[in-house]
This record gives sequence, C-alpha cells and structure tokens, in this order.
Amino acid sequence: MSVSFENYLVVGISSRALFNLEKENEVFEKEGLDAYREYQIVHENDVLSPGSGFGLVKNLLNINKLAKRKLVEVIVMSRNSADTSLRIIHSLEHYDMDIGRMVLSGGEDISRYLSAFGVDLFLSCNENDVSNAIHAGFAAGMIYARDTKYNFPDHQIRIAFDADAVLFSAESEKIYQEHGLEAFTENEILNQDVALKKGPMASLLKSLSWLQNETKDLNVLRTAIVTARNKDTGVRVIKTLRAWNIVVDEVFFMQGAKKADVLACFGANIFFDDQDVHALPASDVVPSARVPYREGEM
Repeated sequence: MSVSFENYLVVGISSRALFNLEKENEVFEKEGLDAYREYQIVHENDVLSPGSGFGLVKNLLNINKLAKRKLVEVIVMSRNSADTSLRIIHSLEHYDMDIGRMVLSGGEDISRYLSAFGVDLFLSCNENDVSNAIHAGFAAGMIYARDTKYNFPDHQIRIAFDADAVLFSAESEKIYQEHGLEAFTENEILNQDVALKKGPMASLLKSLSWLQNETKDLNVLRTAIVTARNKDTGVRVIKTLRAWNIVVDEVFFMQGAKKADVLACFGANIFFDDQDVHALPASDVVPSARVPYREGEM
C-alpha cells in the first residue's frame, strides 16, 4: 500500500546539512571521489557530529511524539552513493532519529526527486541543488555549514523569515535596488492595499500555519518575520499576511538595523534570508540559510 505525504509537513535535508561533514567534504574537494569513498568506509562506524540543521530536525521530529501522531516527515536526501551512506545511517540510529526514508542520488541533482515525496522544505549546502529546487517551485534554502554549537529550546521550534525575495516576491526589492529607498517607500505606501506576490518561502509559511493549527494546544511552533523594512513600508506586509489568512507570531521592522541580535533573542532554529550580508552574520548565532531567488525564477 502506497503512502501519501499530503497530511504531513515534509522536510528534505541533505546529509551535510544534517551532520557535520566538513572534513569529509574537504577530502572530496581536494582528493576526489575515490578518496572520499575510502574515507567514509574506513570511518563507517564513527558517529557524525550534529550539523547546522540537526536541531531543527530533532525538534520537528519531536512534534510527532508530543502530538502522538505523525505530522512531520523528514527525508535525508543525499548526493552520496549507497556505498558511502552507511555512516549516515549509523549516525541516524545513534541519535535515535525517526527517519526511515532516504534518497541517495550518487552525485546527481537532488531537486528532481522533491516532487516524488511532496517536499515542503528542502535544506542543503549545495547551492546548485537549492537553486534548482526554487526554480522548480519548492521552498528551499542553502544552509550555512558551521561548527557553531547553537543553543535554543528543545521544546519549541522557532522559524524566522526575511520578507522581500523570501516570503514575498522580489518585485518591491527590485525597485529599491534600481531606484533607491525613497522610490521603494513611495511604492509600498501607495500600494499598501495591494497584496505582495508570493515568494519562494510562501508555501512553507502556509504549511507551517497548518502545522500550528494542528498543534495549537501544544504550543510547539512560532514564526517570525525579520525584515529591513520600517513600520511604514511594513504596513503592506501586514495587510498581505491578512489577505493570505496567515498569522505570523512575531514581526520585526528593523529599518536596516542588524538582524543577528534579534534572531538570537528570538532563538530561531533557522532563519531564511536572500542576502549573504544578512544571512551570513546571522549564522554566527542561529542556523541560517540563504534563499538564492530572484524575480522570474518561479
């Protein structure tokens, strides 16, 4: 009997986003595939350390335990071959992670398999796979692989988003880039009653809203928008969310101030932004992913 993923939040994550595989990746890049394969087989029984996406996945899977029913499905989607995957499997068992499904593409682009599993979010350290996923209409982020040990509550998931070119299209941001702040502000105030178009992460926010509703008595999930917009240009954001019938728990209109400090206080399990200038500093304090999206890709 086949399984449907329609009633789950489905997260696909690469092995390098889930575990710390930076040393192994260095072997691959410097010495090639054969050396990488030999290294993984020699270290097959060595447990991998948690990677940047580990805490998010752990907390997501914990929802199933708290709800006493399956609401979240996590799938490891790796460019590894079957022959080099046993270390990943052993590590999953070590951490008692309820992950049974894996995609082992043997070096091929992972994005082609996202539709087969109905993936709502794809996280990877491979920019090409992430860009292809976004181009195909999937919410995806290129997570920064860091050795940082992040500290956040293990009883609640907190997910933060930038606004333009992440939750919403890049249409307004393009005005800012081409014509400056004054033109951007004028456009947003003039069009505050016109809902912004959906961006690459809009579908994920909708799925998270569904998950919040399914677990409202458990209080296991909070969402936030952390945007460089100010309060005046933020009115359009609020009205757009209202038009989408989605409630975001916390919103921060930063007016260009540094986002990392707010994200640390919020305790984000992950933060999505389309620009390195914001996402990279944020990755020092919370797991962060860049959304390599520009208008016209979707």
